[in-house]
Parts: sequence; C-alpha cells; structure tokens
Amino acid sequence: MAQPDIEYDLIVTIVNKGFAQEVVEASKKAGAEGGTILQGRGTGIHEKAKLFNIVIEPEKEVILTLIDRKKTERVLDAIMKSGQLDKPGKGIAFVMKVERTVGINHIPAECHPDE
Repeated sequence: MAQPDIEYDLIVTIVNKGFAQEVVEASKKAGAEGGTILQGRGTGIHEKAKLFNIVIEPEKEVILTLIDRKKTERVLDAIMKSGQLDKPGKGIAFVMKVERTVGINHIPAECHPDE
C-alpha cells in the first residue's frame, strides 16, 4: 500500500528538563498528533555554570514532532509560546524538511480511497 502524498516537516524542540510535556500538549492543541520526548544534556550561551571548576551541563528534553507541512507554522507558533522560546535560556526549536517516511499506518481512511 502506497503512502498518501502528504509532505512532512520535523519540528525539533530543545527545552529545559521538565517542560517537554507542556510543549507536547500545546502542539497537540495546535494540530499535532503528539511528539517523541528524548533526554539530553547541553548548554547554550545563557547556561555556563561551573561547580569547583567543572562545567555543569544542564539536562534537556528534546521533542521530535512529525507534522503535516500545512500545520507546521501553527504548531511551531504554539511550541514557541508554550515553551517561552522567545526568552533567553528557555530553549530552541527548528524545522527540518522530511524527504520520505515509512510506517505511518494511522492515516485516516479518507486518504486511502482505493480501500
């Protein structure tokens, strides 16, 4: 069965630990179907902390949101607002174009007129 001709983007959002669920909920309200949360570490220019001369890397959460390209701007705006990404040190989000997908088997029936 061929995948329907839907173009996708991947929104990658990096926030401080504890804020990912709020971002996922906001993205769902804006039209996303969900997101995948990964754990990470890292610092930005606003987070250079040291303890006994050892650099501390704060824990982060990385949210991967695969989204129909038609919904990207609306979902990205919701992510920016809920994560307060317009404020220093809160996080970052960026969009990557997805060339191909496989395994997306939950597409609504109206996308499969042959069945």
